Amino acid sequence: MELANIEELLEKYLDAETTVAEEKELKTYFSGDNVAPHLQEYQAMFGYFSTNKNERFTKTIQLKSQKVNWKWLSVAASVVLLVSVYTGYQDNQQKKAEKIYAKTQMAFGMLAANLNKGNEAILQLQHFEDTKNKIFKQPKK
Repeated sequence: MELANIEELLEKYLDAETTVAEEKELKTYFSGDNVAPHLQEYQAMFGYFSTNKNERFTKTIQLKSQKVNWKWLSVAASVVLLVSVYTGYQDNQQKKAEKIYAKTQMAFGMLAANLNKGNEAILQLQHFEDTKNKIFKQPKK
């Protein structure tokens, strides 16, 4: 009966479903001398667990302190600041150029409208001149 119980506990142990008390029972069984021949392979595993449980690491571990290199961080921040200022300056210059272009377009439009009015007046004067020349029978120049 005990062998069937051990085999059942071993199955539960391999499926990670055992309690601490059941694991202790398995450890005591496998640390003993009368282990069933077909379970001998697990005796080494449980023996390894019990011997390594008492091992301690005695060497000192040197941990490297991670100091942040503030010089490089400040240089990186300066570069980012300069790039952002330059980009903002370029954007500002481009916006100014676009405003100046729009104002120039508006001024040229007004100039063209006034020149067209002058052309209409010149056409009327030309029509008047042609009519006058017909009436007074003067040759065209």
